[in-house]
Amino acid sequence: MSLLELNDITFAYPGLETVLEGVSMRLEAGERLSIVGPNGAGKSTLLKIIMGLLTPTSGSISAFGKPCRVEADFHEMRRRVGFVFQDADDQLFCPTVAEDVAFGPLNLGKTKEDALAIVDEVLQRLGLLHLRDRVTHKLSGGEKRLVTLATVLAMEPEVLILDEPTNALDPDNYARLVDILSCLDQAILLVSHDPEFREQIAPECYVLAERSLTRS
Repeated sequence: MSLLELNDITFAYPGLETVLEGVSMRLEAGERLSIVGPNGAGKSTLLKIIMGLLTPTSGSISAFGKPCRVEADFHEMRRRVGFVFQDADDQLFCPTVAEDVAFGPLNLGKTKEDALAIVDEVLQRLGLLHLRDRVTHKLSGGEKRLVTLATVLAMEPEVLILDEPTNALDPDNYARLVDILSCLDQAILLVSHDPEFREQIAPECYVLAERSLTRS
C-alpha cells in the first residue's frame, strides 16, 4: 500500500494555462523522494494538491490506501501527513513557540498537560528548548523554520512534506536541520533547489518540467 498516490492529475489556475497535466506519482513507506524542476514548474502547486489545499481539474489522490475526494478525507489525511510550508510565517500564528507547537496536539484532543509534555519533548529532541517561551514573530528566519518543523513533528506524522525547508537558514541551522531530518523515520517528500541538501535527505527524485512529472 502506497502512503501517497496521485493518478493522472491535471491542474490550471483560473484563466491561466495548464500547470500540471497527467501527473502521477507514488510515495511508499520509508521512501524519501525529491521533486525537482525549474522555477514556476508547479512544484509547490503539486504539494498543495496532495494536501487538499488546491483542487485538481481532473485525476485522483489517495492516501494510505484510501481515496481523498472531499475535505473530510483530506482532514483525516492531514492528521497523518505533516506539511512544512515554504514560508514559515504562513504556519506560525500563536504568540509563543510553546503555544504554536502545542496547537496541533491540542487539536488532536490531547489534554493541556499532555500537549505541553509533547512540546518539551519535541523541542528538546530538536535542540530548540531554549526557544520554548520566545515570542514567535521575534524569532530569526532560521529559528522560525525549525520551529515550524517542530509544530509538524508534534503531530507525530507518518509522512513529511517539505517545501524549500532550507530557505532563510544560516549554516548552523542548516546543519541542524540536516541532522534532524537524517534521524527521522518518516517517509519524506521534498521540494528543494539545493542539490547538496537533496543528496543528503532525499536523493531519489521526480522531475517536474513542461507540466509533466517523470521519475529520474
